[in-house]
Amino acid sequence: MGKLAKIKTQATDASVNDFIQSLESEQRIQDAQTLIALMEEATKTKPRMWGKAIVAFGDKRYTSPATGRQVDWFIIGFSPRKANFSLYLMGSRSALNPFLEKLGKHKTGGGCIYINKLADVDIQVLKKMIKVSVKGNS
Repeated sequence: MGKLAKIKTQATDASVNDFIQSLESEQRIQDAQTLIALMEEATKTKPRMWGKAIVAFGDKRYTSPATGRQVDWFIIGFSPRKANFSLYLMGSRSALNPFLEKLGKHKTGGGCIYINKLADVDIQVLKKMIKVSVKGNS
């Protein structure tokens, strides 16, 4: 078994609601609340803050296939960054790829899916992606 690495971003006791209410626009707050509802439904867990700006669900110990290094992380989550929402859907990329062409306006990179606002994407497709990601990580 690999060595458990201590990573910089950790779960905190900060209030998810306070963080969401501090977002810069009503639309961002509504989109974040919708993402919380979708992810809470899929994981059957309550959101927690990870670091200062990630809303995350569930717990998972990941092991790197290359190094055996282990890290404690979350199953899925999101961060409402200034430019867009970063969605951390940790499922297999190959399992999520079929949905990407149907999702709507988005970008991918660094293991994340980036969307500007929920109105840019098909919510039903996003809901399926969230469920597939959770299933692949449970």
